[in-house]
Amino acid sequence: MKRYIIRTTILSFALVSLLGACKEQLDVKNPNQPTPSSAATETGVIALAQGSVYINGFKDGIKYTDGTPGYFWTGAIGFHELMGDEIGEEAANVYGNQIGMPDLVTLDDGTKVVNPSSINTQIALLRTVNTNANAGANPLYYEWAYMYNINNAMNNVIDITNTTTFTGEATAATAKKNTVLAWAYWWKGYAYSRIGSIYYAGLINNKTGATNANYVTKENIITEANKNLDQAATLLTALGTDANYTATITGLVPTFNQVGKGLPPTTDMWKRNINTLKARNLLVNTTVATMTAAQWGQVLALANDGIRATDNVFSGRSTDNADFFSSTNGNIAAKSTGTPGSVTYKISERLIQDFPAGDKRLANNFTQLAAPSLFNSDRGNSFNTRWQLVNAGKGQAGVVVLSNQAVGAYELYVAGTYEENELMKAEAKLYTGDIAGGLTSIDAVRTYQGAGLAALSGLALDAAKEELRKERRVGLALRGISFYDARRWEVITKGRTNAVVVDKAGKLNTKATISYNFLDYWDVPDNELAYNPAAAGSAPIKNPK
Repeated sequence: MKRYIIRTTILSFALVSLLGACKEQLDVKNPNQPTPSSAATETGVIALAQGSVYINGFKDGIKYTDGTPGYFWTGAIGFHELMGDEIGEEAANVYGNQIGMPDLVTLDDGTKVVNPSSINTQIALLRTVNTNANAGANPLYYEWAYMYNINNAMNNVIDITNTTTFTGEATAATAKKNTVLAWAYWWKGYAYSRIGSIYYAGLINNKTGATNANYVTKENIITEANKNLDQAATLLTALGTDANYTATITGLVPTFNQVGKGLPPTTDMWKRNINTLKARNLLVNTTVATMTAAQWGQVLALANDGIRATDNVFSGRSTDNADFFSSTNGNIAAKSTGTPGSVTYKISERLIQDFPAGDKRLANNFTQLAAPSLFNSDRGNSFNTRWQLVNAGKGQAGVVVLSNQAVGAYELYVAGTYEENELMKAEAKLYTGDIAGGLTSIDAVRTYQGAGLAALSGLALDAAKEELRKERRVGLALRGISFYDARRWEVITKGRTNAVVVDKAGKLNTKATISYNFLDYWDVPDNELAYNPAAAGSAPIKNPK
């Protein structure tokens, strides 16, 4: 671990180029090699804790990047959305045009379009390209590198926080210290959550820069994620929202992110954010077919005390200097906005298909083209599309806007949201016999986003589940949730029927069958294993599928 992760961290000069007020907030030293002058003070450790997440953790902190997929929020998250079939990609950078390519598309007339890759399956592709020699062209590298960079940086923050003298009398100093520690444990829990939700195995490393070759199962990684989230929650419970907490959390969240839902959370709000993430950890890592009544009860209990409509959450905004991300191409929505032939990500026909009839969210955010956009036929038919995402919406009052390329206008959700929490609540209710309660939660999300749809009522269980499936697709569109759902609903293995597909001739198919056959959890990237081979007794590092 040490030999790989530390050497992928950027040098401090990449952080000191920020402009204006942002420079003061994010001007930190290398989080893996702090100096006394940069971090061993109250203001220094707060700056370190902030920059280690927003810059080193999500943007400039890893060795390799590719300008086409971009940083974490468009690269690593882009892979999720491609496999979740919310977007398609023609560009070959980091194999983006193959990661989301299904094995087989059967058109309405029975014509079979096989994955045209020479390898023919996504699973074979991921195995073939997962080599250290591929460097930044290995798609398995990115999420691993970003998340372990956050984890290691937060280990460092914890170490320095525990040796830093905070100002004020004892109670005030302790409150400030524990707020920073809660921040570190929250982000460690977040990082482990993402690792355990996409990789078949991972590393538990809670010492700064420590070498660790003991790979553990994804289940153990999720357990470690929840352990860190619980440590954060325990600290927050003891803290309460006093002036010292408020001042410290205000310093930890960059000023440019303190807009809309991104305002600093109270301790109670933060604990509800934790509960939502813990509910997600359970839900998305268990197939629906194997969920037990007890597990549905756990999800419901967490979601009932999860993010509320009025809560602040962890979100981000663009700036003129693209300190966190670029307004024009720094998020999935931005890279999907405009004519399909001119953007990196193309809006999937299957996403559009899932909007209910009369949904104002569709009308406000998408335009149907006069003729479909067709792309390289040697990549199959799956990302041909008739739709484009509109910048800033079409002005319908009270309706959610899915993309806005103006500086600071788009709110990028970093972790959980009210909509995700309410839909987890809805699903748990449906699967525990409360159909009416589940439908009420689905309606709540549609109302919150201005969908303008009639309330759901009187549906049988299967029909209610279908409304839930569609609502998770469209209500959480472009937020990086789609692959998790496709995996746990077994869409990636069982396929999708009655799918809308535009074939290479531009003909519209409405009864197509798509056989995805995607790998459910990725193997440990060889970029790590080349420098940190698994020790004896480690869990399997390769998914047997």
